[in-house]
Amino acid sequence: MSLFTGWRAALRMARRDALRAKGRSALVVAMIALPVLGVTAADITTRSVASSESEQLTARMGAADALFTDPEIGPLEQMPDGNMYDAVGGTVPEGEIPPIDMRAALPEGARALTLQSVPASVTTKYGLTGTDITEFRVSDPMARGRVELVRGAFPHGTDEMVATEPFLTSSGLRIGSRTTVRSIGRTYTITGIVEDPSDLKAKQLYADPGAVIAPWRKAAERDPDVLPPNTGTPQWLVTGADGSGVDWNDVLAANRKGALVVSRQVVLDPPPDSAIPLAHSYTPYTEGTSAEEGAAVVTVVAMAVLEIVLLAGPAFAVGARRSRRQLGLIGTCGGDRHHIRAVVLAGGLVLGAVGTVTGVAAGLLLTVVFRPMIEGWAGQRFGSLVLNPGELLAIALIGLVTGVLAALAPAIVASRQSVLESLTGRRGVRRSSRVLPTVGASLLALGAAVAVYGGTSGDTRLVAGGSVVAELGLLGCIPVIVGLLGRLGRGLPLSPRMALRDAARNRGRTAPAVAAVMAAVAGTVAVATYMASTMAESDYRYTPSLTEGTMVLSSSDERLTAQLPLARAAVEGNMAVTGRPAGFARAWAGSDCNIYYEDEPGGEPGCGSLTLVKPTGEGHTCPLRAKGAKELAARLSSEEHRTLMRSPACVDEYISTGAFPTDENNIVVGGPDLLRLYVKLDDPAAAAALEAGTPVLLNQAYAKNGEVTLKAVHAYNAKDTANRKLHPGPARKTTNRLKVYVADARYATTPGIRMIMPRKTAERIGLRTAEAGSVYAVPHRPSDAEEQRVSAAIEEAGGGIWLQTPSRPGDRDDIMLLVLTLFAGVVTLGAAAITTGLAKADAEADLTTLSAVGAPPRVRRALSGFQCMIVALTGVLLGTVAGLVPAVAVRLTDLGKAMEAMRANPMESAYTPIVLPWTAIGVLAVAVPLLAGLLAAVFTRSRLTLARRAG
Repeated sequence: MSLFTGWRAALRMARRDALRAKGRSALVVAMIALPVLGVTAADITTRSVASSESEQLTARMGAADALFTDPEIGPLEQMPDGNMYDAVGGTVPEGEIPPIDMRAALPEGARALTLQSVPASVTTKYGLTGTDITEFRVSDPMARGRVELVRGAFPHGTDEMVATEPFLTSSGLRIGSRTTVRSIGRTYTITGIVEDPSDLKAKQLYADPGAVIAPWRKAAERDPDVLPPNTGTPQWLVTGADGSGVDWNDVLAANRKGALVVSRQVVLDPPPDSAIPLAHSYTPYTEGTSAEEGAAVVTVVAMAVLEIVLLAGPAFAVGARRSRRQLGLIGTCGGDRHHIRAVVLAGGLVLGAVGTVTGVAAGLLLTVVFRPMIEGWAGQRFGSLVLNPGELLAIALIGLVTGVLAALAPAIVASRQSVLESLTGRRGVRRSSRVLPTVGASLLALGAAVAVYGGTSGDTRLVAGGSVVAELGLLGCIPVIVGLLGRLGRGLPLSPRMALRDAARNRGRTAPAVAAVMAAVAGTVAVATYMASTMAESDYRYTPSLTEGTMVLSSSDERLTAQLPLARAAVEGNMAVTGRPAGFARAWAGSDCNIYYEDEPGGEPGCGSLTLVKPTGEGHTCPLRAKGAKELAARLSSEEHRTLMRSPACVDEYISTGAFPTDENNIVVGGPDLLRLYVKLDDPAAAAALEAGTPVLLNQAYAKNGEVTLKAVHAYNAKDTANRKLHPGPARKTTNRLKVYVADARYATTPGIRMIMPRKTAERIGLRTAEAGSVYAVPHRPSDAEEQRVSAAIEEAGGGIWLQTPSRPGDRDDIMLLVLTLFAGVVTLGAAAITTGLAKADAEADLTTLSAVGAPPRVRRALSGFQCMIVALTGVLLGTVAGLVPAVAVRLTDLGKAMEAMRANPMESAYTPIVLPWTAIGVLAVAVPLLAGLLAAVFTRSRLTLARRAG
């Protein structure tokens, strides 16, 4: 029999066997197709989102030939792409450079559109909101690609606008709604919805040129109370005469007149270096991450292949055992071992081919179907749906090879069985290898040690290599761990005892599934641990402007005090505040600098100052700011440095004034309600001290012997006529020592407040005071609608009142962590389900015997449920251990870098925590195994038709 004939017969037998066992075949096809589907969709999405250079130019300048701007440096030289430019001679002319006449810089016969934005406050369905208004004729064909119409109509005239979908969603407006620009009181009709294909999340309004900025400037010229618009540098979208484009000569001519040009023609077909004046002094930037990216791709592909082999391999093994009589007949007909191997491998080839084709086709189809959702998640439109045939073919080949690799081990085992064993169905006696677990344990210890060493030394290659070795070592230990599960069943009820013993007896089926779960969970736990740790680090570095659960309404202008009651009514009527607010006031010496008086004639500021003097010495001066700080930092551990940074002596180095209208001393005038609501200090002694006129000091580093020193300079601005007449001559200086109540050290980190002073005490020592606002307790961050309603009400009351709402330390979007957890959960459920299904098929004769001896029907369901739960729980626990190795090692690398930065700058934080993602681990270790067991029990038939047991 020739090689071709033998394989043709093997493929025919494999096809017929796959059709006979449709359930098992569908299982294998699904396990191969799902990763192929995911990789195909990821490849198409990545290629489509990563726009080409031509598509990036279209997103930037629409259908125009070039983009002209004025960098305000006079005549210049630039590189062809416009990213690098400099003034001619490398020196910008001194003095103010007037804007250039852009019309004179354009090529002869060119047509241009201007694009200019201005921030403005506009009315909404709920109230007021701030947004950007861009003057740009979006109806012009030149704007296509830069701005696209989604619904409605383009604006025509100076009383119409179009808006983006995110703006309409936030503001509650729609097509046909009217909005007013508060600065000029002009109302516009929204005629359509547009989008910026490169930024789908932009909240923006578009109007024709002359609709907003010009009338705003005229209003500012007529009325001194109207501030002129804060516009940015305008951009000019230019199309060359007769479609000739903008060439390099046009760019050089524009450069001589001071214009910077990005030309589509020049960027896509740049001139030679000899024609570029700036080329001699320009060094192009090259990225060196290609090797790291290639290593990452290889690692991901290898892990995907390993995952498929681990999951599909047991299915092929069970299939080979189910077909052992057929394979034995091949031996009786003269077939040898390589023919038997060929039949089993042909099964992997057939199912791999079907799974690969299904996966690639489904990946392409799903990408097309879910394209709008993917674009919304990415925040930009695809330039086009990019299909790379070479990459798709490579993905298909990997899937095909993976199917064959999954069948390799079962093929070798099947070929080693004797013909007698195959025909009688006896499995023989199998002994576990003692070498594999020994090698595995050694590799686990070695890999963990190498990874930790790489983390402490900052070598990421050792971290990656050690983590992989440790995971491979743990894989080698899994058969022994699974074997030990049988011993845990002593004393348990029938179903869990049988499930544990079945898992231990059939390690060839159980161990790969546990390994597959472990591999998926390990990656998830590693990434989740790193994300949770970096979030905790970000939280520590974040300096809040408010205490948790509070909101501050304030004004820094004494003349606006009368508007505070109306502003409070607006807040209390439109926001979910809880309890009574706590009022506060501010204190100052001399003239009120916060209302922006002009300087006195002669240039000297006419404002007073108030200084809370910080004593010197231990406990008062921050050691990280003192002499020898670097030597001290070199001796500190990360935790010791963190403790010192949070001490009262050092904490005020980075605590800002926050939401309170105070100077740098953070002295607020208030009473016990402010202490309780904002500071969270519910202390009767502190409240009694305030009632008695004793200030409460939150930062004990400013107190010495229970007293603080307060220095005041009573200077008066020339425009502060009333007080200027009462206090003529030079500024009066006073120093007061005040007895204070010193709060516990932990209150030194209170945002915006260093000391709370009773009003009567402030007035007694000669300070001026004025009501400044209120603090509210809020159960959650206010919505856009609530903030817009309050803004409108405050504006109606006259404006000038500032509402600061709770914020979060950066972007706390946990979508990635959720996706990783869901992925690991799905793989866990799939692996457990596969193992349970294979156990059912593999042990059908045993289940028949169980029913024959009188076991109730529910035992069958309970047995399936426990089998599924054991695989899921074991894999999750081992995966958690495996995932912690790289996460801890990488965090050790981060710690080393942070310590270096801290020793160079002692005030730089070195806090690099390792935080476990208990929510994700809890879901994977508790919820997923319970769900797997429940689903297996529900979908298992409890009754079985009895049949005569063979063999």
